[in-house]
Amino acid sequence: MKSSRKTGMRDESGTHAPGTDHDAPAREPMASGKPAKSKSRKTTVKRGYLDGQMLIAMPSMGDERFARSLIYICAHSTEGAMGIIVNQPAAHISFPDLLVQLEVIPAADLIQLPMQAGGVKVLKGGPVDTQRGFVLHSSDFFIENSTLPIDEGVCLTATLDILKAIARGDGPRSALLALGYAGWAPGQLENEIQHNGWLHCDADPDLIFGDDVDDKYLRALRKIGIDPGMLSNEAGHA
Repeated sequence: MKSSRKTGMRDESGTHAPGTDHDAPAREPMASGKPAKSKSRKTTVKRGYLDGQMLIAMPSMGDERFARSLIYICAHSTEGAMGIIVNQPAAHISFPDLLVQLEVIPAADLIQLPMQAGGVKVLKGGPVDTQRGFVLHSSDFFIENSTLPIDEGVCLTATLDILKAIARGDGPRSALLALGYAGWAPGQLENEIQHNGWLHCDADPDLIFGDDVDDKYLRALRKIGIDPGMLSNEAGHA
């Protein structure tokens, strides 16, 4: 995997959906729209094999950026894969701080920020586009032409509109803000799995949005019946 630093989270039509190609991470334009909550929205999504799955780094992972990482896969196809690391907190930055930096709200209004907004975690989502924000959230919030449905209960939005909604108290029930993402070229992720770089398991809301970030890795291993103390560097998982 290779990383790049490009642009920050944008408003209006300048924001693009994350793609799976390292050199062209923007695949489809995401125009800003009026947020529309939709708890019963039924969207047919063409799923890839690992869409909505969690990748669990093996102890033998040679890339320190992904050591003991847990990654939620947002897109997986013959064109590559894209995911968000959900267990690496971003150091020395909070969600309210980002709202001020991005001019979503003035600093003077922080005291009026809804309690739920203050609890949104800011994570290091991966080494690609680290200056750009991606909000992984529950499907009770949807912005037409901007929100990407991933699984039945999880979506991804990369426009400032969702940050504004969260700041007003109108955002999704569950959300995290990731700075950057993890990306794989065509066939790369499959090759890494074949060479025992990753395990995988079904995702659940607690693994994605849970507060106990430091414990997510071990809980994911236990979810597939693996005792972390007995895990071999050479073991694979089908």
